[in-house]
Amino acid sequence: MPPVTMLIKPASGLCDMRCKYCFYADVVSKREIKSYGIMNEETLEKLTRKALDYADGFCSFGFQGGEPTLAGLDFYKKLIEFQKLHNHKNVTIYNSIQTNGYGLDEEFVRFLGENKFLVGVSLDGSRAIHNKLRVDANGEGTYEKIIETTALLDKHRVDYNILCVVSRDVAQNPVAVYNSLKRFKFLQFIPCIDGFNEPPSEFSLTAKDYGHFLKETFSLYYKDFKNDNYISVRNFDNYISILMGRSPENCAMNGRCSCYFLIEGDGSTFPCDFYVLDEWKLGNVNTDSFQRMINSQKANEFVQTSQYVAPKCQKCKWYSLCRGGCRRDREPFADGKLSLNKYCEGYIYFFENTYQRMLSIVKQIEKTKK
Repeated sequence: MPPVTMLIKPASGLCDMRCKYCFYADVVSKREIKSYGIMNEETLEKLTRKALDYADGFCSFGFQGGEPTLAGLDFYKKLIEFQKLHNHKNVTIYNSIQTNGYGLDEEFVRFLGENKFLVGVSLDGSRAIHNKLRVDANGEGTYEKIIETTALLDKHRVDYNILCVVSRDVAQNPVAVYNSLKRFKFLQFIPCIDGFNEPPSEFSLTAKDYGHFLKETFSLYYKDFKNDNYISVRNFDNYISILMGRSPENCAMNGRCSCYFLIEGDGSTFPCDFYVLDEWKLGNVNTDSFQRMINSQKANEFVQTSQYVAPKCQKCKWYSLCRGGCRRDREPFADGKLSLNKYCEGYIYFFENTYQRMLSIVKQIEKTKK
């Protein structure tokens, strides 16, 4: 049996914030059941037991939303109990949670630290940009509250990283965004996602803006690296790894989809966080085995439809680094096939301007290892 990676939505699409570009709000609007509600204890135990029985090597429990902390602290205490009870094969367990940070209090943070959760906190750069885009239910900015949460995470020595959604506002302010976040040391920049079959919004990225953002933030990343002040930026780290002959750990950089287990609040299971839609439902952990779901026709179809690479993409000098990018960025389909990545020209601009510096980093790392 393989290792198991799960992304669990214990509160479905429920959230205590109203971020203006929320992609999951669009996803839930496109399916018959908008919210699957808070996951109950029975479903939590079943998915834990079945996953640990199925997994070999390791089993990764990742929690996301909506806002996963809305499931409550007791939910996660039960998770730890069930993991201890059902880990008969002694596989390595990894727990993580991606949160907006808005509802975390000291007791919750202490628990996360004591149980070695890796925490991702969403923070969109500077105070002004964050407060414009990431607001609470009353429409008020949340920056100060999230900064208070990071202070609690530091106090209790919780490992965490910062996730910044690259919307148009973020992309047009790369220096301010990078400099406001670099003190956290571990960063992820992910492009803002447009709704399914929806026209661009005021938050949408253009290829030009995204290419400029990548180039400018890489320049700052490179400068810090050369000054012995390494800041981990996930996508840049992955490009360096690819140049060193390794496989990227970021699935969006593999050039084809895998199929992990996205588990909604009622146990319904899907192949990917971006496709929690009725047409891609694989089954339900309450009634189906992980083996049946991963070997299902739906799972196979999901993987197969991601494998097409446009001829222009195959011939591009940067294909070995870019690999076409995330499937979601290559939609809509044209004649039953995926299109070019919507940020294609931005990536070309980025690689043209940074490739030699990437090689310089690789050489310095390899020299250090000798």
